[in-house]
Amino acid sequence: MRRPSLDADALARLAPDLDVEVLGTAPSTNAVAAEQARAGAPEGRVVVAEHQTAGRGRLDRSWEAPPRSSLTFSLVLRPTVPAASWPWLPLLTGHTVAKVLRGAGFAGAAVKWPNDVLVEDRKVAGILVERVDTPSGPAAVVGVGLNVSQAQDEIPVPTATSLALESGAEPDRTTLLVALLSGIREAVDAWQAGGPEASAHLRSSYTAACATVGRDVRVELPSGETLVGRATGIDASGRLVVAGPGGETVVGAGDVVHVRSATSGPDQ
Repeated sequence: MRRPSLDADALARLAPDLDVEVLGTAPSTNAVAAEQARAGAPEGRVVVAEHQTAGRGRLDRSWEAPPRSSLTFSLVLRPTVPAASWPWLPLLTGHTVAKVLRGAGFAGAAVKWPNDVLVEDRKVAGILVERVDTPSGPAAVVGVGLNVSQAQDEIPVPTATSLALESGAEPDRTTLLVALLSGIREAVDAWQAGGPEASAHLRSSYTAACATVGRDVRVELPSGETLVGRATGIDASGRLVVAGPGGETVVGAGDVVHVRSATSGPDQ
């Protein structure tokens, strides 16, 4: 498989308002971007790795993909919204990634609460947003890992996929990266500037696009307990509402280990 490198010149030309650094290899783009944020990197700094050797997901789950087979990048933001609204950042990011993929022809792209993007119910991307304390105030590092050209034998679990597997062709990673970065920045700016009305719209739009809502789910909690019920919605804080035998329970992303379909296997 050819797997061409990202075109740094095209990135600079197509995304002039973003400061994009392309690294050949990095353990974790989130870790590099966090270091740069602490050193004063402004909003809009982007770190991309052609090969990420120690990628981290939610709850410090690790993963690695072959060089140039994915888009792994981290964006530094310096949010102006109250800290109580920050839990919406990973949801907004995943929702935007899914919208960009639908615009690129992947009609089945959807979000799985809290931080996965699916194509036809198979995971194609994960989101990790981390708060970083810096001398000039808190920053958010928004990390995205998107499977682009992996073959079936390069996918770690049968419930994951890549864009190439879904379409039969490898999308141009440079063009797709520009679309993702532009989409995320525009969505964040609109959300921050729009006040309560924009927040209400994000909640409604995310809920409509969320593949988790309306399904029977099994929520694994850190205590070892399991909550089984119907996912009925997303509350104003971005938490999942689950209707179970004892009534409605609201769970936040930091309160769960896994959220799976009630009928799925362990890797879903």
